[in-house]
Amino acid sequence: MASLASPTNCHSWAPFAAAPRFGSSNKLIVHVSPTLLAPNAVSAGLTLNLSQKQKSSIPNFTTEGLWEETDWEKLDADLNYWTRPLRPVQWYPGHIAKTEKELKEQLKLMDVVIEVRDARIPMSTSHPQMDLWLGNRKRILVLNREDMISTADRNAWATFFAKQGLKVVFSNGQLGMGTMKLGRLAKSLAANVNVKRRAKGLLPRPVRVGIVGYPNVGKSSLINRLLKRRMCPAAPRPGVTRELKWVRFGKDLELLDSPGIIPMRLTDQAAAIKLAICDDIGERSYDVTDVATILLQMLVRLPTIGPEALSKRYRVDADSYFGKTFLDKISLQLFNGDVGQASFRVLNDFRKGKFGWISLERPPKYVAK
Repeated sequence: MASLASPTNCHSWAPFAAAPRFGSSNKLIVHVSPTLLAPNAVSAGLTLNLSQKQKSSIPNFTTEGLWEETDWEKLDADLNYWTRPLRPVQWYPGHIAKTEKELKEQLKLMDVVIEVRDARIPMSTSHPQMDLWLGNRKRILVLNREDMISTADRNAWATFFAKQGLKVVFSNGQLGMGTMKLGRLAKSLAANVNVKRRAKGLLPRPVRVGIVGYPNVGKSSLINRLLKRRMCPAAPRPGVTRELKWVRFGKDLELLDSPGIIPMRLTDQAAAIKLAICDDIGERSYDVTDVATILLQMLVRLPTIGPEALSKRYRVDADSYFGKTFLDKISLQLFNGDVGQASFRVLNDFRKGKFGWISLERPPKYVAK
């Protein structure tokens, strides 16, 4: 795998600092991008003797509160740079093409559409054609796996979508949190359906609700929790649901479970990598070592984790450039040099929340229409 260096401006500390830390010697230890010191360097470290005043002037480290919108923008820019030399991630199973065509026809019959996204990556699990398909149809946005993000992440996304006029429900499909609120909201949004039918002399009918979203974001689990019984197949891997299925929720609500839909071509490779990290895309579509390497480079930049937490978890020395070098050390320490096994371990640790509550995205700048 090619060395993944940071492309950001070398005159700013923030892009290169991987959660700087102070030791007992009162020195600031900063992990620096290889391109800052030597074009072909694989790893580099820089130790600086700084006064307290100088330390306080260096931004963007130690606590999440000091991380601002620009820090997330820099991380996104670096992520785009890191993905350039990698093999493109593409995944479009045959059943999706068939389902997409059927789903677009069924959506025309829906009173309300519930779009489910992964709360860790709400933008990356947003289908680019969804707005076109739904038109003016009433929509509820569900950010599932709320237990895997922090309160700050949740508040940021709630504010972002509220500004766009979207109704958002945070949920945990595994435990059922948010599901009853979701059911009530769907019924209230479609309350006028039967009012109009009665005015036309027609009998009332159940409200039709379609549930759509990317693979493995928790659609089927959400339905099972709403119904309080296992009516839809659900498993922690993408591609389990392969056909449309109607299920009845009480006397006045019908739910349409649908397979995960994803664009035929993933043009945004940074988003594709996030899908791979969060297990929202088929495992055969990506190189697990590439994805684990990028995940480590992201985690070391996030203020809630940083190099010390990673080193402590894997019992590996932190005084090196994080990425493939650190992954190699994990493989030697825990898996007798098997980098593939080390990669799976890192990814599974993230997916199971071993690093804590972590979002890999924060809202972009919103410009009112």
